[in-house]
Amino acid sequence: MKRLIIRKKSRKNFLTYGIVLLAYIALMAVLGAGAMPSALKGLLVPMCAYIIAALSLNLTVGVLGELSLGHAGFMSVGAFTGCTAAMALVDSGMPEWARIIIAVIVGSVLAAAAGVIVGVPVLRLQGDYLAIVTLAFGEIIKTVVTNLYIGIDPKGLHFGFLKPDIGLGKGGRMIVNGPNGISGITKISTLTAGFVIIMLCLVIIFNLVDSRSGRAIMALRDNRIAAESVGINATKYKLMAFVISAAMAGSAGALYALSQNTLTANKFDFNTSILILVFVVLGGLGNMLGSIVAATVLYILPETWLRQFSDYRMLIYAVVLILMMLITNSSKVHALLGRLLPQGKSTEKEDGADA
Repeated sequence: MKRLIIRKKSRKNFLTYGIVLLAYIALMAVLGAGAMPSALKGLLVPMCAYIIAALSLNLTVGVLGELSLGHAGFMSVGAFTGCTAAMALVDSGMPEWARIIIAVIVGSVLAAAAGVIVGVPVLRLQGDYLAIVTLAFGEIIKTVVTNLYIGIDPKGLHFGFLKPDIGLGKGGRMIVNGPNGISGITKISTLTAGFVIIMLCLVIIFNLVDSRSGRAIMALRDNRIAAESVGINATKYKLMAFVISAAMAGSAGALYALSQNTLTANKFDFNTSILILVFVVLGGLGNMLGSIVAATVLYILPETWLRQFSDYRMLIYAVVLILMMLITNSSKVHALLGRLLPQGKSTEKEDGADA
């Protein structure tokens, strides 16, 4: 029985890898042929960023079982720190791919640090209390970034808060300019970079879930009292999942920031956190492939196909969300899928043999 469950998980994981790989190859082929509209081409990298953010939040909500409403705050930390690192290295002669790697690493590390700062006191809470505190964290990050000033001159980076006078020397330039955010960003994020980060996130999540730590995390999700009664350290494992999730969100923020011309803190507000949560819920809690599909469809849909409906596009988008929620939670749909994809007799026999 145990071997059968492991094989099922492995098949599902490799199916997810395969679908992502085939989608990447197909997109690169279409791009190489020049058959993709320019409007859709500009959405590919932000779409990858939202997929990574959805995967990271699914680790918190689906695997850990805790509701976070401030996930955009971790994206904001990764976006502004990663973009600052990339822009500070513009004159270093470093190739673009190296700057992307450094930006993603810096954004991930600092977002993980923010996850530790928030997670240590917050993860002792549960349910609505945790959701409210994470919501407050997202708003705090937005306010801090709105009043942050960062510049660079031959002496290095200069930081300031509330006041734009940060003592830049001759030849210095402002990177983060308070409420105006970051402007003049060189777009160096690529679809390949997004694909690599998505695959890395999937590898990390699947290996975590299949590990001893992952089983402890899911035990805490299912019944915290029972898990703690057998010696599982709730704070340790919950913090582990939360910090990994924050680091992934930071990488998503860095990737997104380097695909834009300008960036402001308002981009990562409460609405962004809710949008990512919608991707996770519609894709299925704990279902990483579902999060990828939901993020892809629901990000592309209002920006492309619904543009023709002008003022009514968001109304149609809301109706589509409601219909998708009703369909995915319908027992009749699940029964139909069960009939279309029946379990083979050989599997049942093997199940009985392994048991």
